[in-house]
Amino acid sequence: MGVPNAFYAQSGGVTAVINATACGVIETARNHRHRIGTVYAGRNGIIGALTEELIDTSKESAKTIAGLRSTPSGAFGSCRYKLQSFTENEREFRRLIDVFRAHNIGYFFYNGGGDSQDTAHKVSQVGGTLDYPIICIGIPKTVDNDLPFTDTCPGFGSVAKYVAISIKEAALDVASMCESSTKVFILEVMGRHAGWIAAAAGLAQDKPGDPPHIILLPEVPFNRRLFLNKVRDTVKKCGYCVIVASEGTQYKNGSFVAHSGSKDGSVDAFGHTQLGGVAPTLASMIKVKLGYKYHWAVADYLQRSARHIASATDVEQAYAVGRAAVEFALAGKNAVMPTIVRKKDKPYRWTIGEVPLARVANVERKMPKSYISADGFGITAKARRYLAPLIVGESPPPFRDGLPQYTILKNQLVAKKLKPFRL
Repeated sequence: MGVPNAFYAQSGGVTAVINATACGVIETARNHRHRIGTVYAGRNGIIGALTEELIDTSKESAKTIAGLRSTPSGAFGSCRYKLQSFTENEREFRRLIDVFRAHNIGYFFYNGGGDSQDTAHKVSQVGGTLDYPIICIGIPKTVDNDLPFTDTCPGFGSVAKYVAISIKEAALDVASMCESSTKVFILEVMGRHAGWIAAAAGLAQDKPGDPPHIILLPEVPFNRRLFLNKVRDTVKKCGYCVIVASEGTQYKNGSFVAHSGSKDGSVDAFGHTQLGGVAPTLASMIKVKLGYKYHWAVADYLQRSARHIASATDVEQAYAVGRAAVEFALAGKNAVMPTIVRKKDKPYRWTIGEVPLARVANVERKMPKSYISADGFGITAKARRYLAPLIVGESPPPFRDGLPQYTILKNQLVAKKLKPFRL
């Protein structure tokens, strides 16, 4: 069979630094050519493995692969595709093993969040079930920062930096206009059940009372009366009110504020409710009850693709978990995920650890109560100590003519050896 090849894929929502992880995987594998042959990247995540659409990364130059470190989005395409259990869909798992066998793939690296770690865990189990030797390593990634057992998730530090900077700048704008114009500004950020991104906006505060004046977190049940009172009191005191709202802000009964008065409840392939719309919903409440002029914005894809202002710490950690994944595999470790282990807050020191995939899959880490202020509208000093190091440092991409220059791959597919497969 010769030297085994590797399969790498990106899954779920992409980030400003997930390609830095891909760079870490590919460059490290190339440094061990005697033990890892070709790194094949799945076109559009695990779907690429099922359809036998394998990208031959050996066709890319060392310079091009290095350029991934400063390129946002998912260079190989991502997906939201959930593998069922072996008993529920044996056909898909047998197909995966057929593809791995046909292309001599002995290593499986899957780069994503909780659902993706579940996929990696399932593949690690099926290797034994179907008697095919495959080493599976999950690689952490998620802007939501909700994976357990890791100090932070690659992708989060950069979105946190973007949100903190954006709200700091927008607040200056509102402050300058509030006397005769806009009184309220609302920024909607990502975060389905965990408020880490919204909490990061609190880093924009230089002193108590600075904007953002209100941070709405999924962990704190939304109380319409208390919220409107806080907005009114803040405008009276400061002249304006700046709000950061997680898209997952919800009422005590678990219903999303974004869906107030609507029946929108569509879900994605992972079974997650499609969110978005909390900012205009809050703005409407404020207009009806308080009459203030407002503006709102949705950070949406901008927050997770802003490589131009990425956190240098985040970029370094994203590369490190990719490198560690390959090193773990070569050491014979299986069904594990590299983690970031915090050694010290100030100065920030961290190292790489590991956790079994079985403990990570489908587990969400939410904001601890000790990170949330007593009134539920802000963050504590403890939260600031945790968040602050994650946004430190700048790692700008190369610029030309005023614009960042990003790497575009050939993404050349290898020849298929098997019959077509229908998803």
